[in-house]
Amino acid sequence: MPESVYWLGLDIGTGGSRALLVDEKGKVRHSFSAPHEEMSMQQPLWAEQRPENWWEAAQIAIRSVLEQAGASGAFIKGVGLSGQMHGLTLLDSADKVVRPALIWCDQRSQQQVDWVNRTAGADFVLQQTANPVLTGFTLPKLLWIRDHERAAYSRVRKVLLPKDYIRFELTGEYVSDVSDASGTAMFDVVRRDWAFDLMDRLGVDRSFVPAVIESPERSGEISARAAALTGLAAGTPVVGGAGDQAASAVGNGIVEPGIVSCTIGTSGVVSPIS
Repeated sequence: MPESVYWLGLDIGTGGSRALLVDEKGKVRHSFSAPHEEMSMQQPLWAEQRPENWWEAAQIAIRSVLEQAGASGAFIKGVGLSGQMHGLTLLDSADKVVRPALIWCDQRSQQQVDWVNRTAGADFVLQQTANPVLTGFTLPKLLWIRDHERAAYSRVRKVLLPKDYIRFELTGEYVSDVSDASGTAMFDVVRRDWAFDLMDRLGVDRSFVPAVIESPERSGEISARAAALTGLAAGTPVVGGAGDQAASAVGNGIVEPGIVSCTIGTSGVVSPIS
């Protein structure tokens, strides 16, 4: 039998999905990583992954870390999520993935970035989102699908970020958190809600985006289906979580003014508090 109860952290990265168990004192006790398939790069600047493969890897990681700990799902008191940011995951009316996700490093959408700045105005974009729109963000990726894959776009009913697609598979809920949503170019980080005025100006359906909550808030609970697939207990709470870089910054202690972290990996990120 396990020595204590645990909290489960699940990160949906680029190269793989990792599950870890944290005890009541915040100490990491067990972890397991399951690799993803190699990303598809069919043309220069393109980068795609299958969301279904994220879910496959997440199931392996969760089952394996529970086995490692000798724990059943009943010993898990809550689940937190993090993951690669900006990725465009599209679901249809039957909650099926429409096409492979355009992930954070996909850079094909410069024409859409330019169109947003012409149509909405660069100043209006900054007013609405506190960020310039960039090719790495979710919005121009969505507009690229609208411009180049009309049949696929016509099927879209919900737009989710990578970790939030896994949340959907775990709970059946469409939810994101404010940190991950802030990297979509569709989120008002000051009001902490979707930038619906910008979306309206660009013709993006308001119903596409999920509910958005703060990171510690409860977003749903493990469904009976997910429990059968993962070994977690049905009813286990799942909280909002965070985009990977926001979660990493907090983990590095970037929680008060004057502290900065710098990550040099597949991408480079500087996280200051001012």
